[in-house]
Amino acid sequence: MPSSPLPSGSPRSAEAVNEEIRALMAETGTWLWGPTRERYEQLRDEWVAAVRGEITTAA
Repeated sequence: MPSSPLPSGSPRSAEAVNEEIRALMAETGTWLWGPTRERYEQLRDEWVAAVRGEITTAA
């Protein structure tokens, strides 16, 4: 499981973040405890920001 902080620089697409969320969930069997939970929350926040950015760009 990657435990690196959110990347600085250009943001990743919502699709790329979603793939990492799916991989994390598959890896953990959907059990989110401790550092796994923290990583999921970071990814979720990154995904929300990416979706918002994509909606703003599309509009």
